Amino acid sequence: MSVERIPLQGADVRYFADAFADDADALRDALLREIPWETHRIKLFGREVDSPRLSCWIGDKGTEYTYSRTRFAPRAWTPTLSTIRETLASRFELRFNSVLANLYRNGRDSMGWHSDDEPELGQEPVIASLSFGAPRKFRFRSKETREVAGSIELAHGSLLVMAGATQRLYQHDLPRSARLDDARINLTFREILRR
Repeated sequence: MSVERIPLQGADVRYFADAFADDADALRDALLREIPWETHRIKLFGREVDSPRLSCWIGDKGTEYTYSRTRFAPRAWTPTLSTIRETLASRFELRFNSVLANLYRNGRDSMGWHSDDEPELGQEPVIASLSFGAPRKFRFRSKETREVAGSIELAHGSLLVMAGATQRLYQHDLPRSARLDDARINLTFREILRR
């Protein structure tokens, strides 16, 4: 399996284009069926709005998570998510107790600039981001300069691992792609620090 290091000053970002390629179609179909997709309400610029994608927070007991000033209690692991979690541990030595699943229904669904830097993730969190379905552009920008520092197209069955100072130094987004009609599932595995 090939790994590409994304050249971002001070960050640790690795991309495995074919990490789950052999099973990508079957995993995508199972995730679409098993995950109880919902529209999360988030606070944006002082008002509550629908998130521009479908989501589901899944994890072990005690892994509540707060983002966009909204607190989410975890749902139970599905069979397919449990299998993926075990594969991340056995093949990549990555261990997690939770995952945020996002369903981008088409190119109009998006994710704005942000860092996964909530206190419950710790100082230098490891985030494993898996993609299934339509390839989408994923961008990084420097928190210091606000300039785009890099981008990558995330392939069907790929794994992007962000570690070290990545969340402290950079933000990332998934911009809209108006001509895209196909769906993409993104799984962002993480470890919630229990208090």
